[in-house]
Amino acid sequence: MNSPKHVAIIMDGNGRWGIKKKNSRNYGHSEGVKTVEKTIEAAISNKVKYLTLYTFSTENWKRPKREISFLIFLLERYIDQKFDQLNKKNVKIKVIGNINKFPNSLKDKLKTIQNHTKKNNLIQVNLALNYGSKEEIINSIKKTVNLSQSINERNITKNLYTSNIPDPEILIRTGNRFRLSNFLLWQSSYTEIFFVKKLWPDFKKNDFKKIILKFKKTRRNFGAL
Repeated sequence: MNSPKHVAIIMDGNGRWGIKKKNSRNYGHSEGVKTVEKTIEAAISNKVKYLTLYTFSTENWKRPKREISFLIFLLERYIDQKFDQLNKKNVKIKVIGNINKFPNSLKDKLKTIQNHTKKNNLIQVNLALNYGSKEEIINSIKKTVNLSQSINERNITKNLYTSNIPDPEILIRTGNRFRLSNFLLWQSSYTEIFFVKKLWPDFKKNDFKKIILKFKKTRRNFGAL
């Protein structure tokens, strides 16, 4: 079997890792950014064409305001520091989710990086920001109705945030939790799911590679025999 085209990741465990190491959830989030960089490199090495990262969910607004502000700061800093590097590596950045709730400074940076990398084609990194799968499906159905389209699987799929993105063959969740947390529910109907005990900052390139190799040995029947 060839390498998967699309890998999606729930990057869980940053806060718990930070508390364990330095009694600081924010420290864990900072270190988690370094793992993102390594994972993008691992995806490129394994010829993955789409990498979707669950970066900020619709439920994350329930967290303390100080933590939310720090997460937004981290994302803005990452774009500022890594934009040129990602662009030179031919990485395309796409945001999925509703970013209207974010500060204008972040929205502007997200729009800029998407616009400047839209022609890059080595790998597409999808940042799921203020993303919730249930909301996405509801919005898709509303859009389908507003466009006077038939309500069927093809049209709902076409009107999701992930339109023109293949469904993930692999979904990885770190952090020793065994749930999907409202992430890509429609798109993951036949995705191979790998739950990893390691917290996200401890996730290594080799862990990514092992999952790819295990996937290649998996027989996928899609309901058939």
